[in-house]
Amino acid sequence: LSVPTMAPELKRKREAEETSFPKSKIKVLLLEGVSAVGIKMLTDEGFQVEALKTALTEDELLEKVKDLHILGIRSKTQVPKKVIEASNRLLAIACFCIGTDQVDWRFANSVGIPVFNAPFANTRSVAELIIGNIVGLSRKIGDCTSAMHRGAWFKQAVGCFEIRGKTLGVIGYGHIGAQVSVLAEAMGMKVIYYDVIPKLAMGNATQVGSLEELLSTSEFVSLHVPNLPQTKNMIGEKEIGQMKKGSFLLNASRGNVVVIPALAAALKSGHLRGAYVDVFPQEPGKNGENLFESELRGCPNTLMTPHVGGSTEEAQAKIGEEVASTLLKIVNTGSTHGSVNFPEVDLPQLPGTHRILCIHKNVPGVLSDINSVIAASGANVSQQFLSTKDSVGYVIIDLNVEASAEVKTKLSDLDASLRVRVLH
Repeated sequence: LSVPTMAPELKRKREAEETSFPKSKIKVLLLEGVSAVGIKMLTDEGFQVEALKTALTEDELLEKVKDLHILGIRSKTQVPKKVIEASNRLLAIACFCIGTDQVDWRFANSVGIPVFNAPFANTRSVAELIIGNIVGLSRKIGDCTSAMHRGAWFKQAVGCFEIRGKTLGVIGYGHIGAQVSVLAEAMGMKVIYYDVIPKLAMGNATQVGSLEELLSTSEFVSLHVPNLPQTKNMIGEKEIGQMKKGSFLLNASRGNVVVIPALAAALKSGHLRGAYVDVFPQEPGKNGENLFESELRGCPNTLMTPHVGGSTEEAQAKIGEEVASTLLKIVNTGSTHGSVNFPEVDLPQLPGTHRILCIHKNVPGVLSDINSVIAASGANVSQQFLSTKDSVGYVIIDLNVEASAEVKTKLSDLDASLRVRVLH
């Protein structure tokens, strides 16, 4: 009895009409207590989600990352080249925070893995914390609190001030710096700011021409800069010496921006009246007693917090929502909008088409090779978008259903291709 065989054209069409990679097989690992909002969004989509409260060591990650499609972290987990090399299915690395320093995103770029973060979600929380600590420093709240916990009672007005009418200097006028500016003005402060590029002032704030000008004219100096080679140790002995005697320094940006021994010396000498620090050059990788060491311990009128600038329930929920939405878009549509290391491509998919996602090396002639494959396959392209960044290029192609399987196979065979997916 002979079994009828399906014609090759019909077989290819049937295969193309089947669902692309099932969502139930997408494996997601979320570390460091990612917000329940983000976890629910990914779980509701049908993904396999494992959520842990703690960070993982490099060795632990090497085991976990092998079959993952999505890795989600916060600030403690380190994702070096070695971990990325151990992965064979990673579609994206997601930082549920602002910073991405903990990921080797340059290497991730070279192997076609986009890295995402949440650049806006916790800005309000950080800005409010800065304003609160400006008030706390001006009224010596930290020293008063410590004394009262010891049973002491020292009521005095000497060395305590209103912040109204004082000058706040904001270094780095980005999302957080601008919000600090607005809140400070509402409290009656005069705001000046310094940035390496011209920025539109919010309210009555004024941009100054140099860092030295800002330091020498501000009663309060607040740092809001990214982690760059130019910002490492940007506030050291020289810069602190340029600050007004009796002024205050606040840092909730990056731990390597301020030279801590120089700051401690200025506080002990009385050149600075106080400081608030939320980030440090070395930070413990876990919570617990007797883990934190710093020259700032014991310095007068010095407020410190354990890197909690964005640690509010509202901020973490918003971060979870923002990053989870980004991950859903890259899995479901291939969108890389908002990636810190990858070509940003965001194209609504046209109905009745299959979508080809091709990540390739950024070398001459690739687009010609891609278009030759499309032409040789007899594909009908509805829309196409290609962008490049650093060592990789990324192209999204919507085309007719019948041709998608053949185009995917032939694109995968190109020497320049890093990975190819088809969505439908």
